[in-house]
Amino acid sequence: MYLHLGSSETYFPDYITHLVAVQTESVLQALGYETFSMAYEKNASVRIGIKDQFVVQVIEGCNAVSVIILFLSFILAFFSGWKKTLLFIFGGSVLIYTLNVLRIALITIGIYHYPQYTDLLHEILFPLFIYGVVFLLWIIWVNRYQKPKTLKDE
Repeated sequence: MYLHLGSSETYFPDYITHLVAVQTESVLQALGYETFSMAYEKNASVRIGIKDQFVVQVIEGCNAVSVIILFLSFILAFFSGWKKTLLFIFGGSVLIYTLNVLRIALITIGIYHYPQYTDLLHEILFPLFIYGVVFLLWIIWVNRYQKPKTLKDE
């Protein structure tokens, strides 16, 4: 490991992006890859590499915060009582965050082994995956947890 970001006293570029990069590196190591990471100030990112080559850059847009906000907004728009709504938001947010870390780890592995498919992996397949999960969560929320309005409610 070249530079382990988890030992840093400061968080770069921001706390959540830093955390996502550290956790992605941990997932890669758990899968048997020799990884390293480095803060990259030129574009406020964290670079993650395998063996002796940089493979990906984790930027603020990779941390899933905007995806979680999108998910949260939809759920709140179809509010269904505090307890159910907050539990679903919490569970869905944890799921989205976790799948995002796995998504970045898989993108890193894919690009490392198949660099010719970088655009396909980064621009099409993995965004489709993460937004597909959000869409499925929305469908589950509307179909299972949203109480239907009756004539008395109107």
